[in-house]
Amino acid sequence: MAGLTQALPVAGPRRIELQTVLCTVVLAVVALCVVFPLVLVALQSLQVAPPGQPARYGLDGWRAALGEPGLRGALVNTFTVTFVRQLLSLPLAVLVAWLLARTDLPGRSWIEFAFWAAFFLPPFTVTLSWILLLDPEYGLVNTWLAKLPFVGGRPFNIYSFWGIVWVHIITGSLTVKVILLTPAFRNMNASFEEASRVAGAGGLRTALRITVPVMAPAILSVLLLGTMVSLQTFEVEQVLGLPFRFFVFSTTIYDLLVTRVPRYDAATALSVLILAGMLPLVFAQQWLTRGRRYTTVTGQFQSRVHALGAWRAPAMLLALALVLLVLGVPVVFALLGTFMKLFGFFHIPDPWTLENWTTVLGDEQFRRSLHNTLVLAVSTAVVTIVVHSLIAYIIVRTRYVGRRLLDFVSWLPFTVPGIILGLALLWLFLGVGILRPLYGTTAVLVIAGVIAGMPLGVQIIKSGLMQLGGELEEASRIAGASWWATYRRIVLRLMAPTLLAVGMITFVGAARNIGNFALLTTSANRPLSMLQLDYVAQRKFEEAVVVACIIMFVSLAGALVARLLGLRGGNVG
Repeated sequence: MAGLTQALPVAGPRRIELQTVLCTVVLAVVALCVVFPLVLVALQSLQVAPPGQPARYGLDGWRAALGEPGLRGALVNTFTVTFVRQLLSLPLAVLVAWLLARTDLPGRSWIEFAFWAAFFLPPFTVTLSWILLLDPEYGLVNTWLAKLPFVGGRPFNIYSFWGIVWVHIITGSLTVKVILLTPAFRNMNASFEEASRVAGAGGLRTALRITVPVMAPAILSVLLLGTMVSLQTFEVEQVLGLPFRFFVFSTTIYDLLVTRVPRYDAATALSVLILAGMLPLVFAQQWLTRGRRYTTVTGQFQSRVHALGAWRAPAMLLALALVLLVLGVPVVFALLGTFMKLFGFFHIPDPWTLENWTTVLGDEQFRRSLHNTLVLAVSTAVVTIVVHSLIAYIIVRTRYVGRRLLDFVSWLPFTVPGIILGLALLWLFLGVGILRPLYGTTAVLVIAGVIAGMPLGVQIIKSGLMQLGGELEEASRIAGASWWATYRRIVLRLMAPTLLAVGMITFVGAARNIGNFALLTTSANRPLSMLQLDYVAQRKFEEAVVVACIIMFVSLAGALVARLLGLRGGNVG
């Protein structure tokens, strides 16, 4: 149905009314699934009655939240980690994306796939891998360096601010930016850069005056998404920050919900503070990109790569070193951890065993969870592509009066921590009569996955559509092609890599999601990510790493399928 508003000529008031009704229905459904849960979060912050008691409202939750001794420190830590992550990862990601998409870098397609694979690694798995290397007591790197006479001591400590920043960059800050920016750089029309060079501009001036402005919507969207995700991160800080009492907003909220008598009012009050801090970022992104034109793919589209010349070998070494850090090291040591009798202890007698794999693979609950995960991930990816592309198309390609409101609403799921969004969705499904039967089914997890991934999916597709010239569709319609033929032969073909990217990112997100699903799962619909959490709660880290590796294998298989489909689509002339 995407493109209906432009594809059909304005034949009269009835046609306009039907188009408006369609867009309004989409806006209403999205608002019900996104805005209503956030309203429930805000109301819960004022609800001071104990669970099961009649509702009573007050400011006790806000007093408790703002009175938390570590709140100010958690706030400073959150923004400091976020700023450093974006400062270090964004310039490097732009450079890598440019090398992959716009140069003759050898093996660039496989290097790009390696970044995809690295993005699929569960953060918990990568964190444990780097603990094996950089733990101040038994980390292999520290152990080896301590034997050198000129080092003196163990120089690295994973349980530190810079250890947290390092793992964050490795687990997603760099890889996701490369994944999102590379297709955008690839779709940039080379004629703009060629015209700049013909006019006498050098490479640096061309990049600053042509490449960066044209790529502004993609870079801004990626930066904003990265900032929002950084403000919500939980797993890495919970594992690496706890030993030296380093807390951020999300771990403080978790502390209020789990590790003491639950204070839902205080936890939701902190979430409202995060929401209030996120909204200016959304408004800023929309203001910066409003009214500007970013079309790069037109009927005169040209794609040309730059010869690196003498810089080819250094660029290749940089790319391979990054692949080794983001993919090679985590995979090798994650697999190594699954065969250890005691995770992290290499020097005990006979440290290796196959019992961890035997225990997990022989568990009936594991087999049910694997089936649930595959159904959940595939279903979420398919539904996401349809729903998010429809939302993006309405925003970019129609003149619907509520399209800016729809764009704004699509950002909101990223404005609260995942565990709070999961709690809000639980209230939504239990509080709305027609949705109550869905609780405990895989369908409720699919809906939660689609909502949680909406900001990322919609913005990726929207950025791709903004670069796609509308005259291509107009020419097809003038030639007599139907809307479906135009969409299938032009829009879908040009947008196929972007849609595959959204589908695979959603597939992986659904396979490893914990925060959004934690309160929505039951024994009937429990996925592998929650089984892994159960193993962690039972202090069975070896079994947890086995499950994490299986999640990784499932994700990598999906990535390989997407790559093969993408190559096939790219070869269709």
